[in-house]
Amino acid sequence: MNMQDYQTQASKTAIYPDCEIVVYPALGLVSEAGEVAGKVKKVLRDNNGSFDPVQREKIAEEIGDVLWYIAALCTDLDIGMETIAQRNLDKLNSRMARGVISGSGDHR
Repeated sequence: MNMQDYQTQASKTAIYPDCEIVVYPALGLVSEAGEVAGKVKKVLRDNNGSFDPVQREKIAEEIGDVLWYIAALCTDLDIGMETIAQRNLDKLNSRMARGVISGSGDHR
């Protein structure tokens, strides 16, 4: 599946008031990303960083929720996920070519 197809299909399940566009998916994205981080943290704490298949699946489910909120946010902003992905790769490749990939700051 490509990102455009995913975004189109995901938008069919986006049910929230128009007055909450952008805000609702932005808050959901942060919440779900926190759930991913929490599950990873528990693997570090309880399993010495060893991810078993069950834990990987639970994390994968949360990553799917993160992806849904990214799609919803992109849709609300009228930006394709493929555009976002390409822009990000272009930025990273530029940083790599200029030798600043490991630096810090937005404008490297």
